[in-house]
Amino acid sequence: MYREFKDRGLALYAVNIEESRGTVAPYVVKHNLTVPVLLDPDGEASAAYHITATPTVFLIGRDGKLVAKALGTKTWTSTNGRALLQRLVAK
Repeated sequence: MYREFKDRGLALYAVNIEESRGTVAPYVVKHNLTVPVLLDPDGEASAAYHITATPTVFLIGRDGKLVAKALGTKTWTSTNGRALLQRLVAK
């Protein structure tokens, strides 16, 4: 979904919780991830954002306001998921 929508304004960041760069880097290479991966090795960001499940997705509108928070895996490639992302990147 990132590859499909990034040129239309979708910004996506993966945040790895409590693992080192040495652990995360081989995973990123192996799975050919193109999304930026941020590290939270001490869990500070996770605590600040009250992360209770992984994955946790925050959808933020162009105005910087939180649109939704999704816990657990979701079917972003489904018709409904694509429609939501299309609405978010619409100008």
